[in-house]
Amino acid sequence: MQEKANKAILKEKDILLLSPTGSGKTLAFLLAVLELLDKESNQVQCLILTPSRELAIQIEQVWKKMSTGFKVSCCYGGHDMQTEIQNLVEPPALLIGTPGRIGDHFRRETLSLNYIKTLVLDEFDKSLALGFEEEMRFVIEALPALSKRVLVSATAAIQVPEFTGVTHLQVLDFIDPIDADENLSLQLVISEDKDKVDRLVQLLSYIGAEPTLIFCNHRDAVERTSQLLQQKGIPNAAFHGGMEQMQREQTLIQFRNGSVLFLVATDLAARGLDIPEIKHVVHYHLPSTEAEFTHRNGRTARMHATGTAYLLMHLTEPTPYYIREQLTPLELPHHLKPPKTASYTTIYINGGKKDKLNKVDIVGFLAQKGKLEKDDIGLIVVKDFNAFVAVKKHKVNGLLNLVQDQKIKGTKYKIVVAK
Repeated sequence: MQEKANKAILKEKDILLLSPTGSGKTLAFLLAVLELLDKESNQVQCLILTPSRELAIQIEQVWKKMSTGFKVSCCYGGHDMQTEIQNLVEPPALLIGTPGRIGDHFRRETLSLNYIKTLVLDEFDKSLALGFEEEMRFVIEALPALSKRVLVSATAAIQVPEFTGVTHLQVLDFIDPIDADENLSLQLVISEDKDKVDRLVQLLSYIGAEPTLIFCNHRDAVERTSQLLQQKGIPNAAFHGGMEQMQREQTLIQFRNGSVLFLVATDLAARGLDIPEIKHVVHYHLPSTEAEFTHRNGRTARMHATGTAYLLMHLTEPTPYYIREQLTPLELPHHLKPPKTASYTTIYINGGKKDKLNKVDIVGFLAQKGKLEKDDIGLIVVKDFNAFVAVKKHKVNGLLNLVQDQKIKGTKYKIVVAK
């Protein structure tokens, strides 16, 4: 897919790349973008629009890992506008952002639009579903030198709006519905009560201590379900678009590193997020469209792996039109022990890359000053101004006592359990 996409993007004027979640689409179009950039130019040459902050940040991280030598900037709502404006004083070759924030920069005239020749609309159908059509139209129509458009999605058979300006669209379709169906198992779980939370607790106890995504249709439902699970002794985290950006990022880090096993989320978590391969997806609320059902399930059974999607339904709830097979209700054992809690806890350090801290520094500090063994330390994420470390839960209290007055590379940092 990446080889064919690379050739097509370089050759064709307009490309629609369709490929499943987790198949490497981001690298596919970034490799082509890299070849299209001019080293002699000191202006923005490529713009990538995404429906969410998380996806924008993820693309930026992939680009940085490529070590291209070309500057990249990322702009999105919730990020400090003055910091973004300052970053654009020396224009990046690659600009990534959400439609609303990029449109805001265009209106403020914080960058020149005359050299942007390549436009990538990643998960563009999701941007449309979220109501960004007006902003996308404004942004696209404001680009006078646009000569190449790359549309990317994990949804097959979608309409391409006229305002994108595509004329001769070359479609690369790598979505194989048969392959996806073979890897995904659907399980129906019936709740006799309309409030399905007790049945959800039973289902999570049945699944056990394995990473699980629990989808609700609205933010309020996410908050309520998350709180009810906590009250019933099931540790979890909530994730939705109404949360502060820092909290959203921190929650995803905790889910990735195993400190959080159960993530209750809106469809914001259905695509474009850098989260690990998971085996279990629970539809606490069923989505209204088949596309969103597909994207939710796309978090599991990815790239030839297997997974299970559980449909938690009330006795009287009608079966959605997109469920085409007869499902036999799953029989759950009556006496189930609650799932074991996560074996890791996330530690927060208020220093990062801008403070010249890296993973090696942190591992060395935790081993020498915190007396941790290699197996006590899990995933480490170092951001610009902070870092997050997964530490075996039973070692956390001893670690914090040992390092509270210690310094990393001559500087004392705040080291606490992440909230």
